[in-house]
Formats: sequence, C-alpha cells, structure tokens
Amino acid sequence: MQVESTLFTHSKYRPEQHKAAPFLPMSRKEMGKLGWDSCDIIIVTGDAYVDHPSFGMAVIGRMLEAQGFRVGIISQPDWSNKNDFMELGKPNLYFGVTAGNMDSMINRYTTERRLRHDDAYTAGNIGGKRPDRAVTVYTQRCKEAFKQVPVVIGGIEASLRRIAHYDYWSDKVRRSVILDAKADILVYGNAERPLVELSHRIASGEPISAIHNVRGTAVIRNEPLPEWKGMDSRKLDQLHKIDPIPNPYGADDVGCKNLSGPTDEKVFDNDAPKAISVQPPRPKPWEKTYVLLPSYEKVAEDKYLYAHASRILHQEQNPGCARALFQPHAKRAIWVNPPAWPLNTDEMDGVFDLAYQRVPHPSYGQDKIPAYDMIKTSINIMRGCFGGCSFCSITEHEGRIIQSRSQESIVKEIKDIQDKVPGFTGVISDLGGPTANMYRLGCKSEKAEKTCRRLSCVFPSICGHLDTDHQATIDLYRAARDVPGIKKVLIASGVRYDLATEDPRYVKELASHHVGGYLKIAPEHTEEGPLNKMMKPGMGTYDKFKELFDKYSAEAGKKQYLIPYFISAHPGTTNEDMVNLALWLKGEKFKLDQVQNFYPSPMANATTIYHTELNSLKNVKHTSEQVDVPKGGRQRKLHKALLRYHDPAGWPLIREALTDMGKTKLIGNGPDCLVPAESRQEREANRGKRKGGGNAKADGSKRAFTRFSSDQFADREAGKGNKKPSHKPKSGNKNTAKSGGQASGKATGKGGQANANSKRRPAKNAWGTTPKHQR
Repeated sequence: MQVESTLFTHSKYRPEQHKAAPFLPMSRKEMGKLGWDSCDIIIVTGDAYVDHPSFGMAVIGRMLEAQGFRVGIISQPDWSNKNDFMELGKPNLYFGVTAGNMDSMINRYTTERRLRHDDAYTAGNIGGKRPDRAVTVYTQRCKEAFKQVPVVIGGIEASLRRIAHYDYWSDKVRRSVILDAKADILVYGNAERPLVELSHRIASGEPISAIHNVRGTAVIRNEPLPEWKGMDSRKLDQLHKIDPIPNPYGADDVGCKNLSGPTDEKVFDNDAPKAISVQPPRPKPWEKTYVLLPSYEKVAEDKYLYAHASRILHQEQNPGCARALFQPHAKRAIWVNPPAWPLNTDEMDGVFDLAYQRVPHPSYGQDKIPAYDMIKTSINIMRGCFGGCSFCSITEHEGRIIQSRSQESIVKEIKDIQDKVPGFTGVISDLGGPTANMYRLGCKSEKAEKTCRRLSCVFPSICGHLDTDHQATIDLYRAARDVPGIKKVLIASGVRYDLATEDPRYVKELASHHVGGYLKIAPEHTEEGPLNKMMKPGMGTYDKFKELFDKYSAEAGKKQYLIPYFISAHPGTTNEDMVNLALWLKGEKFKLDQVQNFYPSPMANATTIYHTELNSLKNVKHTSEQVDVPKGGRQRKLHKALLRYHDPAGWPLIREALTDMGKTKLIGNGPDCLVPAESRQEREANRGKRKGGGNAKADGSKRAFTRFSSDQFADREAGKGNKKPSHKPKSGNKNTAKSGGQASGKATGKGGQANANSKRRPAKNAWGTTPKHQR
C-alpha cells in the first residue's frame, strides 16, 4: 500500500537549523551549548534516553529535529512534583508524553501482578523509575508545570488504550486514556506521519483544539466530525447500513453495458448526437464514515457489548478501508480517526537514516541499560505484522501492512554500527523486526490489500493473495554477510515458520548461515483448542519446519537445535490441554527453563476473550461460544508447573491435579508417566509444611501478596470469624453468616435468603474443574 511521501516534503520550521544536535538536550546546559533559549517540543519519556532507532523517543525526536524543530528530552522524571517537568523551560509548541517502549504496567508488574524490582529500560537495571500508568501521571505533571501548553500523548501505552479497554491490573474496564490523562490529543501507532502533520499545523498557528481530523489520532469531542455519516453499532447484530452518500454531481456511476445479446444499432451510430458528462468516481462506503460504538458505560457492564466493540475495533485497522470510531464516555466521546497511511520504502529509509548516535546519553556514564545492550548491534528491517496472533498487540499498534526498508539502507546501518558502537566484534545480533521473515512480503492484489478486514493473513490458512516469496530476504542476508568486517549475521527475531515452509530456500539460507546453534520459534501450544484461540497454526506445520531445518543443518555440517516457546494459561486452554502439552514436551525431551503465563495486555484479542470468556474472534452474538479461561491463581500456577513438568517444585500441584482429573496413571516412575510418585522424604517434609496457616502454598512458604491481591486480608478476616460474635445476629434467618449473607448448610437464593428447594451446584476446585466424585 504505497502513498505519496509526506514526511520530508515540509519546509523546515527553523530554516537556520541545519546541523543535528550530538544528542537531543536533557538539560539547560546542553541547550546553551546548542545556542537555544527554548525548546519547540519537549518529549517526556519513561525510558532512559538512548539515541538509537529502536527507542521511540529517539526516533520521534530525531524525526521532528529533521523537520526543523528544537526538541528536548525529559527522561524518567521524578513524578512526585512538577520540578523535573520544568527543567527545560516552557516548550513553544507542546509536550509529547510517552510511557516508553513498554506499557508501564507490564514494565512494572509480572503476570501474577507482583512488583518487579528491575527495569531493562533504566540505567543500572533499577526498578521504580517510572510510575504506574505513566502516560496519565506525566501528562498531569506537564499540565501543572505549564497549564496552557498542549500535551500530545503517544507510544505503546497510549496507543493500546485509545478506547474503553479492559485493564488486567485493576480487573475492570477503564476509560480511554486520553480522558484519564486530560491530554489534548492522542497519537496511536508508529506516529511519524501524524506527528509531522500535527507539529507543522500547530507551528503555523492552528490551535490544537481545532485539529481533529489527522489520521492516526484520537481526540475528545461532543459530536462526530461534520459531514461524516454514521453507522450505529451499539447493539449486537445491528451494524446498520450506511446512509447513501449522494453524488455531488447528481448522477450515479454507469457500468459497461451487456452487449452479449441483440444490440441497438443506435448505440454505435457515430452520427447520433452524444451528450458529454463527467462521472466522478463513486465514494467508497467507508470514506467519511464512522462507527458508533457502545458507550464506555455499556461495555463496562456488559461483556457481550465489550466483545462486540473490541471486534469492531480490530476490523477497522486497515488504513485502506478503516472507518473512524466514535465511543461515548458519559457526556463526552472519543473520536478515533482511521489509522495513518503506512510509510513507503523511501520514508522508512529516511527515518532510519537520521543522525542517531546509537549509544545512551552520556549522562548515564558507565551504567548499563540492559535493553540497549540487547539490541545495540541489531537492525530493524521492517515494521508491522500480518500474523494476527490474538495474544499480541503488534498489529493493533503497527498495523498489518508490512513497511520495509531498502537493502541499501540496511547495509548502510551495518556500516554505521561498525563505526559507532563501542566494542563491536563483527557480529550483527539480529536482522528482523516484529517477525524475522516478513520482509517485503505483502498482498499481491492492490485492491484486496486496500479492502481486506481479515484479522490475519495466515490463519486459519495462508491467504491466496499473500506473496510468500522470500527471495528479497535471502538477498538481504547475503548482502549483509558480504559487508567487509562482518563475521556473522544472526537472526534473533521470531521466525514465522508457517511462512518459511512455503519457501524452503529461506529455511536453507537460515540454517546454513544465520543460526548460532539455537533458533527460537514459537509454536505456543500443541493442542487445537488453545491454538485456535491464539490464531496459530497446528503442530503439523512445526513438524514440517523442523524436518527442513534439521535437513539443511545436517547438509551444512552443523548441529543446531530449535528452541520452542509456549504460553501457559492462555484463554481456551483446559487442564487436559496442558497435560497433553507436558506429555509432548517430555516425549520430545524438552525441559523448558523460562516459561510465562498468558499476560492480558491492553487491546489484544486474547485479552478480550480473557475478560469476557466469549469467542470474540467471530461475530459476537448472544449465542457466542463460551471459552474456558484459566483465571484462578492456583490454576494458572498449575499450567505453568505443567510446562516445567521436570521441576520438583511443581510436582505436588501436578499430582493433585492429575488425581482430580482421574489421570493417576501419569504419576509414577514408568516411561509413560509425567511426574514421579511422592517419595517418603517428600511425604515427611510436606506433612510438616502443611501444618502452616491457610495462607501457606503447596511448598509450605507464605504466598506473596501484591497491591492488587483481592484476598490479602483473608487470613485476618478468617481469624476474626473464629471469635465469638459480640452481638446478636439480626432478625431473619439465624443461619445467616456475617460474611456475604450466605446461609449455612443451605443453598442461598436471591437476596441472600435460604432457598430450601434449590439444588446445590457441585463446587469447582482450585483447578477450575469439578472434583471427580461430584460429577
């Protein structure tokens, strides 16, 4: 999808600014050295400032600098007051606020909501340098520092929270972040194009309050934009027809006549008079059209409507045919413009050819920044992903259209690394992006690419319109290897193996030259149920790739191995699925060290399934498929333990679950067993550990609570319940307990009253299943 270049066609805001700054200034002293008395734009970020194209603040800062703006950086400010936000003075145009390369909540908390004590994007790997919900906090401090200065929010955190969204950490649906932050405008996705337009319009004197029509932005409005037609989608199965858009010339398009039958000779009479009329092209049905979504209040209380709104948002991600979105929030509403047009190859080259120093800002001294150390010799060759994995938010941020750089630009960056990166050893650690092998791949049909609304180009099968020829990637790999001084070029980004098997030449090139002994790939699971909810291919494709990989590795005379990645506790995964995956791992002799439970990141399709327990990958109806979702702490812990079936720490959990599932045959020392039977030493040790309090874990230790634990005072309340009450129970049912009004020994009916005629439903255990003896 190619569009006319707009990134580098604007006149410079400051024509006298010809030379790029060594580093974008982070202090008044640095501004003075550059001869600046003020900054035009100040970027506030939750990451340490690394002047590298893999860090968002550097890309946006250098991009705006190339437009002639003076750009300053405030990195990881003290958010307890406004002082750090005044460090560079008042910006002439606006503050740009981002949480950094990661959502601040994902950066600060584990999948079990425990606080992390490290931060890979901070000098010294020190945790706690950014607040929870950093975009909101930073914006509020900017407003306190300079009340009248506009604030533009962007980056991954703002991008994935642009409409009402489920928030895993508070376990509720939250409003659009632009409302919570009280920002003036939100920019989503890779924001070069909308930010360049926005910056020049503000610089020309246009008030930000009037700029509501920039693609790739979201704003607060009371009503839709004028001259836009609406379609009402506030109810399930009611995506109303679009009001017909009148032709401004009062005529409809005329198609070719059917000339297969008898013809009227007058049609071909050259002497007959002919009226000349101009027929303008018929407007596309999505142009100047918006979708009215269910309100924040509705989606917060109705999970069907939440799933419905989420599905609409994901279908409106193609810039070629996306409609705007309009979602009421109480008396106001969020207007989300269609996504920005993807960058063409020349624009991508221009962005990555900017004056990056490729090292952290000197103010950090010798302190290590782990995220930088990991990517300092890697190169991003493309953006976007058409894979559509439901647990991933890349598509919702970067889009499905692959935006690739030229081979010449990538080779130039390799040489730049040789010149600028201290201690470079001649090894390029990665040539990749969101996916290693989507470089220059895309739709073979321009019309199909502009109108497609599929969530994935490769699931449930590879689309017939998709180009799977990897020749451009193969040529790039060879050109990179041929750069003088380069010893090795590795591929560390995940390989999409279902695409790779479509072109065995790529697998051969990869195995022969670009694997350092181990190659990471991500089948994610072995069972059909979870794979369908992940939108991932079946294990047959993995087996085919492994066969090709082993074959070409052997031909190259190398012993190389695949390292598969799996996700536990993903929506749609049952205990049975996890046991089968564990058996597969044991059969393949895989012993995984680093595994992770599913993390419900904002806006991902799988997060919608997690929250609603509905299959939102299909049209949402009141009869939509109900999905098994592992949510309980013990069940999630079990799923993770099954991935590490070889770890003795998880054996008690696995044994208990296998017994409850009626699979005791998998407990023992035989070759077909998953875990060994409990030894005498374990039995004696566990007998002592089980004497601990109700808050003890299976291994006898106390469970670690977090600020998000809903039951962190359960022990204290339980202790109170053992004491004799100091007052008489209220009149009514004498069996009613203090807590929750539940009737003792009876089923509880509506309003907490005992209903003697109702049947007691079998209680589910900690694994989310009904014990065998109660089925």
